[in-house]
Amino acid sequence: MVFEYILKQNGIDPETDVNINQSIDFGSTAAAFSGGQGDFSVEFEPAATSLEAEGAGFVVASLGVDSGYVPYTAYSAKKSLLEESPELIQGFTNALQKGMEYVQTHSPEEIAKVIAPQFPETDLETITTIVKRYYDQDTWKDNLIFEEESFDLLQDILEEAGELDERVPYEDLVNTDFARAAFEKGS
Repeated sequence: MVFEYILKQNGIDPETDVNINQSIDFGSTAAAFSGGQGDFSVEFEPAATSLEAEGAGFVVASLGVDSGYVPYTAYSAKKSLLEESPELIQGFTNALQKGMEYVQTHSPEEIAKVIAPQFPETDLETITTIVKRYYDQDTWKDNLIFEEESFDLLQDILEEAGELDERVPYEDLVNTDFARAAFEKGS
């Protein structure tokens, strides 16, 4: 959806100007691309960097850069949990904020070494390349605050894709109190 949104923002109609094959299983797109299917592929990491390392392709653009801050990861909780266990939610949010602060204050090499155990199938050099790319692209915000602008962008993308019938007011779904408190505590 993000890819198609970016195409449309650049005057390319995904329905008529390009042929997008969405029948390939998500986990198989890199193999299909390296096997000769398609001129371009949309890949998450580490598949994109692996294609480069194999000489099978090049990373030519970043959907994250070209789309703006799309909230790819958001945490949802029932309103009752927010009301009944605010200390749990705040502790969780504080821990995530510490991670955000870590990536803001450490080099890609340092970050890669710390996260490497989470990716045992990927060598440290590849992880470092990926982290450096994200670092250079300013992928990570310095806070967890889900801004209204990003919420609107997400709804624009969903609407363009035909997946959203009715827009929802930001204040009806988003609570930034915990993220703001965590950021202020860490700042």
